[in-house]
Amino acid sequence: ELIDSVGEQLGYLDVAELVREMKPHLVAVVVYGQQPSASTQNMHGARLTIEAIRGVAPDVKISILGGHPSALPLRTMEEEDVDFVCQGQGILSLRGLLDVKMDQIDQIKQVPGLWYRDGNGVKSTAPATIIEQPDLVQQLPGPAYDLLPMHRYRAHDWHCYGRLDDRLAYASIYTSLGCPFNCSFCCINAPFGTRQFRFWDPKFIISIIDELATLYGVRHLKIADEMFVLKESHFIELCRLIAERDYDLNIWAYARIDTINERNLYWLKRAGINWLGLGIESVSTAIRRDVIKGKFSEDRIYKVGGMIQDAGIHVAGNFIFGLPQDDPTSMRYNLEQAMGLRLDMANFYTAMAYPGSRLYETAQGQNTQLPDSWLGYSQHAFECLPLPTDHLTAGQVLAFRDHSWQAFHSDPNYLNHMKNKFGEADANHIIKMSQYRLPRKYAEKKLNVPLRFDHFNSDDYIIPAE
Repeated sequence: ELIDSVGEQLGYLDVAELVREMKPHLVAVVVYGQQPSASTQNMHGARLTIEAIRGVAPDVKISILGGHPSALPLRTMEEEDVDFVCQGQGILSLRGLLDVKMDQIDQIKQVPGLWYRDGNGVKSTAPATIIEQPDLVQQLPGPAYDLLPMHRYRAHDWHCYGRLDDRLAYASIYTSLGCPFNCSFCCINAPFGTRQFRFWDPKFIISIIDELATLYGVRHLKIADEMFVLKESHFIELCRLIAERDYDLNIWAYARIDTINERNLYWLKRAGINWLGLGIESVSTAIRRDVIKGKFSEDRIYKVGGMIQDAGIHVAGNFIFGLPQDDPTSMRYNLEQAMGLRLDMANFYTAMAYPGSRLYETAQGQNTQLPDSWLGYSQHAFECLPLPTDHLTAGQVLAFRDHSWQAFHSDPNYLNHMKNKFGEADANHIIKMSQYRLPRKYAEKKLNVPLRFDHFNSDDYIIPAE
């Protein structure tokens, strides 16, 4: 059985009751999300779920897996009331557990990639081998959509700009695993232990898309690969196969500034990829170089953004405030340039020391204050506590991020751009959305970073913590 507690809108007590009724041999709590950072911030809900299960089914065996448990397996075993941590991709460890008697240590020792309890101590077995590309189809043959509440899923609002009243039906897929790059703020490769990039055969992926489109009526599709636009023999062939169908898909995918060129934009658009999320992070080349994020120039960012829009594809820009070398001038510059890029959507993040990233290792080595709960790693949480920089406190970074999001989405130039491109209803939707302000525990009450935006007064923006 698969229980999508979010999709089914089930609380942790409801999940525990389902486990009690099912009486399974093994419960696998999968701590993951639609982006790498979602694993750590979901540990709070995972803990509540595990504790609830223990309360009604104390004898059931519980395993936990995902990016965060893989990054911190020993700590997870010490802090959570679980029997096993599956380190790595998890599938080989889960299969191994189901093939042995889970109450016999001599058999558990044969399961790869497993952390377990032996007496009063915690021990681990040899790491599970990574599933190589030729074996992906056999070992990871796609989601069991028939066990998921497919009728409940709907697309993000911005994914459907121009047709906001039509956000059903929606699905998310992976066509590849891992990333070959080495950005210090990213934890995507924590479950893999390597920067290896692997992808499923496009003919296999198109069979999954066929199933989604014909059996479940999916029209809005997210390709969740951290790096979809990378290897042309993979994504161009898949785009060609999608274009041969008449599904009229509305697809969102990710790319980097330095992996986009004009010849592949044609096939991306032909396939129905209407949105590309670009990992810009910082417009400043020097700030990006410090975190090993691309060698492209600032001019290249503008050129690629315009090139994508000229191909009929909308651009969502992703930015990070509070990278190690950021100061008031660089963060303000990043915001001003983001507002000048004529983007169709923007995500603003704070730099966070996610377990599994090199920023986490550095923060640990320097005794930098980190969140005192896993909730503090959630970008939108009241408890959110980002990293300080060499020049700014964590509270200043957080306040600036929130100000920037508000300033961007209330900018008259942006709203006019969206009105002209998607219609007045969508622009009004953005105005209404931007009126919501996040309460924060750690944000500086007064933002000591010089800002000048005629359309936005930040004097009373920061909401004090109650």
